[in-house]
Amino acid sequence: MPGENLSRDEARERAELLTVDGYDVVLDVRSAVGEADGDGGGSAAPRTFRSVTTIRFRTARAGATTFADLIAPAVNAVTLNGTALDPAAVFDGSRVALADLAEGEHVLVVDAQCAYSRTGEGMHRFVDPEDGEVYLYTQYEPADSRRVFANFEQPDLKAPFRFRVTAPEAWTVWSNGAEESRDGGVWQFAETKPISTYITAIVAGPYHYVTDSYTRTFDDGTKLEIPLGALCRKGLARHFDADDVFLITKQGLDFFHDNFDYPYPFGKYDQAFVPEYNLGAMENPGCVTFREEYIFRGKVTQAAYEGRANVILHEMAHMWFGDLVTMQWWDDLWLKESFADFMGVFAMVESTRFQDGWITFANNRKSWAYRADQLPSTHPITADIRDLEDAKLNFDGITYAKGASVLKQLVAYVGRDAFLEGARRYFKKHAYGNTQLGDLLSVLAQTSGRDMSGWSRSWLQTAGVNSLTPLVTYDAADRITELAVLQEAAESHPELRPHRVAVGLYRRAADGDLVRYARAEVDVAGPRTVIAELAGAERPELILVNDDDLTYCKVRFDEASLATLRSHLGDITDPLARALCWSALWNLTRDGLMPARDFVSLVLAFSGRETDIGVLQMLHAWTRTALVHYASPAWREEGSRSLAEGALRELRLAAPGSEHQLAWARFFAAVATSDSDFQLLSGLLDATARIDGLDVDQELRWAFLSPLASHGLADESAIGAELARDDTASGKRHQVRCLASRPSAAVKAQAWAGVVESDALSNALVEATILGFAQSSQRELLAPYAGTYFEAIERVWDERSIQIGMAVVKGLFPALQDDPSTLAATDEWLTAHADAAPALRRLVLEARDDLARGLRAQACDSAAAI
Repeated sequence: MPGENLSRDEARERAELLTVDGYDVVLDVRSAVGEADGDGGGSAAPRTFRSVTTIRFRTARAGATTFADLIAPAVNAVTLNGTALDPAAVFDGSRVALADLAEGEHVLVVDAQCAYSRTGEGMHRFVDPEDGEVYLYTQYEPADSRRVFANFEQPDLKAPFRFRVTAPEAWTVWSNGAEESRDGGVWQFAETKPISTYITAIVAGPYHYVTDSYTRTFDDGTKLEIPLGALCRKGLARHFDADDVFLITKQGLDFFHDNFDYPYPFGKYDQAFVPEYNLGAMENPGCVTFREEYIFRGKVTQAAYEGRANVILHEMAHMWFGDLVTMQWWDDLWLKESFADFMGVFAMVESTRFQDGWITFANNRKSWAYRADQLPSTHPITADIRDLEDAKLNFDGITYAKGASVLKQLVAYVGRDAFLEGARRYFKKHAYGNTQLGDLLSVLAQTSGRDMSGWSRSWLQTAGVNSLTPLVTYDAADRITELAVLQEAAESHPELRPHRVAVGLYRRAADGDLVRYARAEVDVAGPRTVIAELAGAERPELILVNDDDLTYCKVRFDEASLATLRSHLGDITDPLARALCWSALWNLTRDGLMPARDFVSLVLAFSGRETDIGVLQMLHAWTRTALVHYASPAWREEGSRSLAEGALRELRLAAPGSEHQLAWARFFAAVATSDSDFQLLSGLLDATARIDGLDVDQELRWAFLSPLASHGLADESAIGAELARDDTASGKRHQVRCLASRPSAAVKAQAWAGVVESDALSNALVEATILGFAQSSQRELLAPYAGTYFEAIERVWDERSIQIGMAVVKGLFPALQDDPSTLAATDEWLTAHADAAPALRRLVLEARDDLARGLRAQACDSAAAI
């Protein structure tokens, strides 16, 4: 990757040497508008801005040598303690060398020309195609603030920051601190509390801005007032439901103040919804950034609003877990991400209208964790992060979703009160500091009275997911003689863990509902645990291990329970239990233990009765994956036809105007396969067909146009006409995706070249092009690119930013060429490139594992046809 990697050893050595007392950062971004020598696209010289940074720091010993971090096209001047240094001699493109430092205080001033970004890393510059306005925002994690100003780029060298920004006078500028003054086009911001470099932020441009405030009076009579702000591009203002954003924000602030006993410490609370954002959001204190897709341009389901609320509260939890108290190095990334993932759902369920959030967590979020934990790259929650490239790839399902699942298990283990009291002590002891695993475990041991070392070893310091299976025997009177839970682990990660689980027994009531009639909550440990509490219970029709979703595991079924689900899954009345069963069935399908066609049949049979809209949309996503990757190639055509027919049937049966109708409409478009399907989609677009209650808004129009484009039924002019209706940033992304999806060799060659051979496209358009390029209906058309992929990826990784490199390596892997020859080609590349960047090899290994899993599942599905 361009720019120097930073190793953990280098960071440790620098932290031992330095104490940073403060930063003054002066930026001039007037160059963002108007003509420039370059814009960073293609081969043009990058468009730049001036960045002048003054760093006050101290060294612990004399004669030391260290460096400051900076990635910039040019450095104008470097001054150390008033002495000018030759930039050509001390700056190598990513580091500013600082040699022979005396013990004590120092002042470093670096005057640089930094580049605007088009990849979402550093200072991202976006030109709105709708009105030509320019918008800026920064995104740094884990280490891209050095693209904007010189600094010591590691989380444990915290310091206060003062920012001064010169920008076009018609703009507004935001940063972490409150605005102290504005003189013409110069904004001065208040000094921050000590924070890490990666959570500093600048947002600038003609954004639409809405304000509110939050007030809380504490028991001692003191009052906390937090100015609230929310902003988005002007073109999205008419869609911006800021009132709901503020409602969730205030409810979250109430929850965290009720439970953390530490007032929000960063003054104001702005939330910026920004374009072309690579992440969901980022927890910059006082200036949180979100992807603007959380502003909904058309009708969406409640699952979308719940998802946004969860992200708002996830980022808010970071104000304490991550910003106030920060991990020392990226090894302990979980200390912020796992906690934010858990606390975001916890806060949402207890303080907002989204009280079924744990269902979404069980069905959606944990699915991400289960997949990640079975990859060859799986790792303990406390990971071994050797350098920044490792760190970038560890923002994964282990660090987030598995970590959150384990914390949910921890709350069951130590109790809610002990857990929250541990958090309160942790904040007070380590405020504005940095921590490691032991710092948290020590306070939890104090508050719970439990020895946390064994729990930590099992759950935080080992990898892999356990499977829990019920084993039951009955007496002549059809009562349980013995019910045991068998625990298994993969050979590669053989750890058996302590699980706090609930085991539920279900049977059908007189009205046909499948309901729980007995439950036991026990500690499962070792390979076999007898559930003595359930001995003597009447024979159940369904045994659900991990009822109520207390632990992190893959749930298996006994044969009788599985037979019950095949016939009566839709009769389970409890939505969480039903979601857990769906999740368990999906894991069976992924593991090659249930034929993909059986899973599709279950979805067709029962998903129309699913009341939880988030579960339904997750089922839609899983079913498409089952058909594309896990079904036997010989059955795909039949499966596609059945799925499209079933989706259309449910679409017509759904209540007019309901969110279920909307979900089925989107799913029908995604799986449409026949001439009549496409005719209906075309009719819905030109208003010659109608489905009662279905409002075909602009976002739904693009969803209907997309399959027409990928099947050759919408040409460039039709796609262009749709863009003319929606000539916006969102419309442009849809257009690019549709253009790249057309079934033409020339189109695929152009899309490939645009992503692989050129860096002219922004991050958002790279993503859109890749999504359009890889169409499951075009396997033969895409086959020639399998070999080209392996020839290109190392060069792409070396030449492009890590964000774009990740997008290309993951998105263009020939997953649709799902045969043993692709697996062999992948293995050949891995063997021949043993010395390739570890992060690159990890991505290829993960893609290989997905491919191998798909082939195993296809074999299972093929066997079902015999």
